[in-house]
Amino acid sequence: MRHFVYSFFTVFIFSFSIAAQDSIEVQKNTLNNQMNEVFEKSNSYQEYKVIKKTQLATLRRNILDSVSTLQKEIGSQNSNLGQQKSEIDSLRNDLKRTQEDLALSKEKEDGIQILGALTSKAAYNTIMWSIIGILLLIGGFLFYRFLNSHKIINAAELKIAEMEIELEDYRRNSLEREQKLRRKLQDEINKNRMS
Repeated sequence: MRHFVYSFFTVFIFSFSIAAQDSIEVQKNTLNNQMNEVFEKSNSYQEYKVIKKTQLATLRRNILDSVSTLQKEIGSQNSNLGQQKSEIDSLRNDLKRTQEDLALSKEKEDGIQILGALTSKAAYNTIMWSIIGILLLIGGFLFYRFLNSHKIINAAELKIAEMEIELEDYRRNSLEREQKLRRKLQDEINKNRMS
């Protein structure tokens, strides 16, 4: 039973201290509230306020703690700000590099390489159609020359055939005349022998 009483008493004190801490923590203990509390608890002497050294030391310690906490927060935020600035610079560099790569990709997409030189599609089309046009003109000219040469050759062959026919006619006529002349000559020779 004694053990039970000690346990109960310990639990009671412990719960009371926790409840007291909870009620203290509920109050917001800002520097302004602490200064007001010190000002209210201080004594007045003529037109001055007399503050206990312990209260002043506690207030000073709390102020220094707050200042040190705020300085740590400022330092932390400055380092975060520095990290964010370096991250922003890194992102800007990445963005710039990405934009340059995008511009280069668009240029490559809009262009075609001819003999190692990058040209736009419009220039490529112009060059290709010009080459095709020139080749068509050359082909047309050569085809015209071929047809003209073919006509000339046909005309020459026709003339050769006509000349061969004429030559054949001339030979036959010459042969006939020669034969007639030989007969006449032979007849004359025969007449002269006989007479």
